[in-house]
Formats: sequence, C-alpha cells, structure tokens
Amino acid sequence: MGIKSYIAKHYAAFLVNKSKKTVLHPIDAQLRVFNDLISRALDTKFGKDHQFSLISDYESFKKNVPLREYEDFKIYIDAMMNEEENVLWPGFPIYICKTSGTTSGAKFIPISKESISNHINSAKLALLYYIHSTGKSDFVDGKMIFLQGSPLLDIKGKIKLGRLSGIVANHVPKYLQKNRLPSMKTNCIEDWETKVDEIVKETKAEDLRLISGIPSWVQMYFERLIKSADQPNIKSIFPNFSLFVYGGVNFEPYRPVFQKLIGKSIPSVETYPASEGFIAFQDEQNSEGLLLVVNDGIFFEFIPTSEYGSENPTRLSLAQVKLGVNYAIVLNTNAGLWGYVIGDTVKFVSKQPYRIVVSGRIKHFTSAFGEHVIGEEVEKALKVGMQKQGGSIKEFHVAPQIKPFDGLPYHEWFIEFEEQPKDIIQFANEIDHALQDQNVYYKDLITGKVLRPLVINELNKEAFMNAMKSKGKLGGQNKIPRLANDRQFAQELEKYKK
Repeated sequence: MGIKSYIAKHYAAFLVNKSKKTVLHPIDAQLRVFNDLISRALDTKFGKDHQFSLISDYESFKKNVPLREYEDFKIYIDAMMNEEENVLWPGFPIYICKTSGTTSGAKFIPISKESISNHINSAKLALLYYIHSTGKSDFVDGKMIFLQGSPLLDIKGKIKLGRLSGIVANHVPKYLQKNRLPSMKTNCIEDWETKVDEIVKETKAEDLRLISGIPSWVQMYFERLIKSADQPNIKSIFPNFSLFVYGGVNFEPYRPVFQKLIGKSIPSVETYPASEGFIAFQDEQNSEGLLLVVNDGIFFEFIPTSEYGSENPTRLSLAQVKLGVNYAIVLNTNAGLWGYVIGDTVKFVSKQPYRIVVSGRIKHFTSAFGEHVIGEEVEKALKVGMQKQGGSIKEFHVAPQIKPFDGLPYHEWFIEFEEQPKDIIQFANEIDHALQDQNVYYKDLITGKVLRPLVINELNKEAFMNAMKSKGKLGGQNKIPRLANDRQFAQELEKYKK
C-alpha cells in the first residue's frame, strides 16, 4: 500500500463519518438549506420580484415561486450575461456553464462561488464513500483519467464560460494533479476524435487505475486503445485498472460490452452530476440507487410525472415523497435557480437514507399513441432480451413509426450490436413482451391492434458515433438520446441501416 492509499483510507473514514451525520437527518438538512437560500437571495432581482421577504416556509415559497424550465429563466440569464449584478444570486456568478441541451438548444447555467463547492465536494465524496465502504484505495497510487470537455474557458465581461467538465477540471485538488491524465495540452483539444487519439498515445504506457467518463465515449477510447496497443483487452494494457466512474446514462446496457473490452469485471461508481448541481452519487456497492446530496446548497422538490405539464401540479418536498413513484426533479440552488425543472425523472428506492434511481427524461419518451414509454422501461426490457437471447449492444434509439408503408404503426428500435443475439426475431419478441409487462398502456395498444409489436433495425458499426458527429455532438458531455417522441434522430440513423 502506497502512502497516498494509506492517507486516503483515513481521510475517507473522517469525511464519510462526518457526512453520514447529515444523511441520518436529511429533512433537517433540507430545511437548513431552504432557509439559507431564501435569506441570502432576499435582495436579488429575483428575490424582490417574487417577494422573498414574505416567504416563511415551503408552502409560502410555492405560492410565490412558480415552476420554470430554462426558457422561463431567460430574462434573468440575459441580465446576468449583460453584467447586471444581484440577479438570481448575490453578486456575479463566477462561471456560466454552457450545456448542449438534451431537451432544448444551448443553455447557459450560472455557477456561483458558493455552488462550485457542491460540484467539487460531491465528486470527492463519491470516491471517498467507495474507499470507506470497500477498503479499496490502491487506485489513488496510480494514474487516473477523466474523459471530459476542454478546460479552456471563454470570457464574457466579468464571467468565465465553459462546459461543466472543463470548469470542474480547473478545480482538481493539487494532490491529484500529478496522477491525473491526460495532459493539459491534450485536454484542450476541441475535436473529439483527435483528442481521443492523443489520449491513447499518452496513456497506453501508463499505470492507469481509475477511468471516468460517459460510457459511450469511454467505450470509444477503449476500442482505439486496444487497436493501438495491439492487445486483446484493457486488462492487458492496464493490469491495475480497478475502478470505473461514470454518470449521465444508465450503464446496464453497456455492461456486457465493457466486460468484454476490459477482460474482467471492474467495480464502478455511478454519479449524477448536472450543470445545475451535483445531485446524487452511489454510496454503497451493494445497495440500489444513488444517495441524494441533501446538505450542499440544493433544496429539492418533486412533481409526480403523471401531473407534469398540468396547470397546477403537486409540488412535494423531500419529506413528502413516496417510494416507487416517478417524479420530475426540481432544483432550488445557491447559484440562483428557483423552481427549476431540469428535465430528469427519478424514483426513490430508499428513504433510510434517501436514495434515487434516474428513470428517464421528461422530454425523452415515446408516446405517439398515449403509451408514454420511458427510459427505465425500455432499458429493463432490453436487459430481459439480452438475458434470454444473448448478445450485447453498443447503443440504441427508440422512435415511433406512425406512417409505415404497410400494416399497423409500431415502435422502431435502431440498434448497433456489439454481438448479435442468438435469434433477432425472438430477441425483438422478448423485448416487446417485457415492455408490455411494465407498461399497461403499451400492452393495451398491442392487444387492441392499434400498434403492432416493435421492429428492430440493425445499424452498421459506428452508426451512432457518425450520427452524433453529423450533429456536432461527438464526445464530451454529449449524451445519445435513447428515446424520442418524433423521428428527428431516427431519420439520421436510417442512413446507417444494414
């Protein structure tokens, strides 16, 4: 055991035990966060517009502060971008985070000097919880790689602009800098394919032990690394590789592919970072769900997804949620976001402590016929298909086919296989039956002959990579949309059908 590994274990024990004191009293923690947010934002433009001086509790807050999506914040965001002070939060934001927008166009999200700690501390705690719960800390003695956007930031007036991963890269603790890859020069390359090729050159001779990134782009890195090193798998290149950290998408569909690429099973830590705040992370290897970050500048609200979009949806605090219900998550943050609907849906799997699973996106679903099939259902059905028929997938997308050339409408699945299932027709049947078992509305449409069972289109190799490249969304924090209620992405994928 190296000196860093030894110190990391003791550091983890100290900070995790301190964190767990809050975890045991999450409702009290949320109340403290709520009161702090309201008191500090009293004299901001938003606070005055919404009479924060009259807010005494959560009920009065809901009366004064309506729910908002990004577009509804634009008047305040524009004021900040024009260097107006005290708009959403006291003073100026220290950063504006530019996102690609999976539910809309580009968005500009403020990060304050208070909120940056949420991003940094939560990421750190995710690793420390892993060390404390498993006793494994050897990865800190080797190299670590974070596949992320460029850390170069633009300047607009008094504010620095950049991608979240690039902003956070500027706050990596000094004690990790020597272990961290790639180099600053390589990390600043904007073209993703060029960047990955340079990362391969820099890393293939290193003692890499921790790898972090969105699974689809880590997979691309692995494939190029194996080809460049002329090795059968990743364990042959990095024998001490021992931890994979990921976020942004469900890893389960990728797991068989990763195990084959790596050549062994690797422990993983799931995180839930968003540009608006670091929301949750995996605190235990053998417990379902991610631990909600209840004490670091975010006051959470939840809307039952069945009511989302209605004129007056129910808004719930953490104390009011139920297990097993899908909620749209709402944030109020110390960067100045208020009643902000980020677009994700979550489901609570535990209240002791509060743990969630990310079940989908509000605007990422397939419901051309009222079935409202969501990401969680699709991913579970796909897992059933692979368990029964074998095979593994590289990526997939589901879209409605409303006007087929003949026959009834159907859900069209575009799949890029890593390994073919034993029987593709039976594979489709298994997925369809598993989807019907989960979604009664979809089942009624099938049995009522409104829809026919799903159809799978096999795609050529690198179809999704090429499709994302054509949209200018290759690599970094860009996520492949797995469900849609239109055929915009499907039309691009049709070019790559076998």
